[in-house]
Amino acid sequence: MTTYIPSLTLPSFLFENAAASILLPVAAGTAIGFSTRPKETQKTYLALRQPPLRPPPQVFGPAWTALYGLMGYAAYRAWNTGMSSFDAKTVVLAKQGATLYTLQLALNLIWMPLFFRLKRPIAATVDIVALTGLTGYLTYVWGQVDEVAGYCLVPYLAWLGFATYLTVGVGYLNDWDLSSKEVPKDAKRSDTKYVDEKP
Repeated sequence: MTTYIPSLTLPSFLFENAAASILLPVAAGTAIGFSTRPKETQKTYLALRQPPLRPPPQVFGPAWTALYGLMGYAAYRAWNTGMSSFDAKTVVLAKQGATLYTLQLALNLIWMPLFFRLKRPIAATVDIVALTGLTGYLTYVWGQVDEVAGYCLVPYLAWLGFATYLTVGVGYLNDWDLSSKEVPKDAKRSDTKYVDEKP
């Protein structure tokens, strides 16, 4: 059982306002995406050996924008429902969820730099496993405060499960070493998208 830790929790005004709650994760995720140099990230992604079912790189931006928006809306719903409740347990759960939410957002935002910028797939795997577990617990906690908030986190949790599979798969297929995977495509492979596809 976690507890509410004000020093590790986003300020309450970010939860109280729907626009702020939704825009915060969307803006933070977008900023991280651009700070990791999208063109280089895409080159790295295409150069990696990938497990089956890997999506094309163009899917990630829209998918994460929608998931961040749902995540922010869940935060708004859970906080406002919880803090306006007359049930002390519901208030406690809303506050605990706010701390969990802040921690999971931090774990979410460091995955991309760990994987693409620092090229540390083991650290990125540890991060995403912790993130998925924390988000599962957050879904449970906030689902007790407000069912809609809990349901809003389910697609995010499902995507994290899939992202964990991709992270582990890429790490394993590339011998847990991404440092030398940005290779230029030679003329024979110019019609392929991924390094492991056959022409």
